[in-house]
Amino acid sequence: MTSVEEPARTNGRIRDAARTQAEILDVATQEFARAGYDGARVDEIAARTRTTKRMIYYYFGGKEQLFTAVLERAYSVIREAEQQLDVEHLDPVAAIRRLAELTFDHHEQHPDFIRLVSIENIHGAEHIAASEKLGRIGSPALDVIRRILESGQESGLFTADVDAVDLHAMISSYCFFRVSNRHTFGALFGRDLVDPARREYYRTTLGDMVIAYLTAPRAEA
Repeated sequence: MTSVEEPARTNGRIRDAARTQAEILDVATQEFARAGYDGARVDEIAARTRTTKRMIYYYFGGKEQLFTAVLERAYSVIREAEQQLDVEHLDPVAAIRRLAELTFDHHEQHPDFIRLVSIENIHGAEHIAASEKLGRIGSPALDVIRRILESGQESGLFTADVDAVDLHAMISSYCFFRVSNRHTFGALFGRDLVDPARREYYRTTLGDMVIAYLTAPRAEA
């Protein structure tokens, strides 16, 4: 009887630990996004979870490690979405539009990710640079973009001499700015970049701009 019950209790503890860590990361994500790295307090995170500050240190090692874990999970979400992207059956134009739409949708649906990335840039990406996990994650989107670019260039559809990293930056910058600068842009120009009524317009515009750049006629060098 003992040999049967013991694994169940062990598995239960593992599940409880996983749930606790996930809850800590959920709350920590909100707190870091709200207050920034310097302003966030582990005491506050502990108070909002069913655990203690001591337990947070036990699981993550400290505030710096906790913030790194938050970043690792935030990036893993979009990397997982990129890995699941299926554009192999699409022509290069439709494929690059689908990739742009994926980035657009993710950035819109995860405003905390935008704030966390902004905070990490303020800190010179020191947590990302020190994270072995983030160094291994890379970006599946880059492999997809490379294949799409190669296909588009071989078929003659794409005329731009651009690499995957630069194209990824072009797409991400539009999506990032729309969320990160929503309030300042609205205050200055009186237009809400995340207005639901204009969502499809902005989403379509992103794809149109990228495709227009890739397919524009170019003079011979």
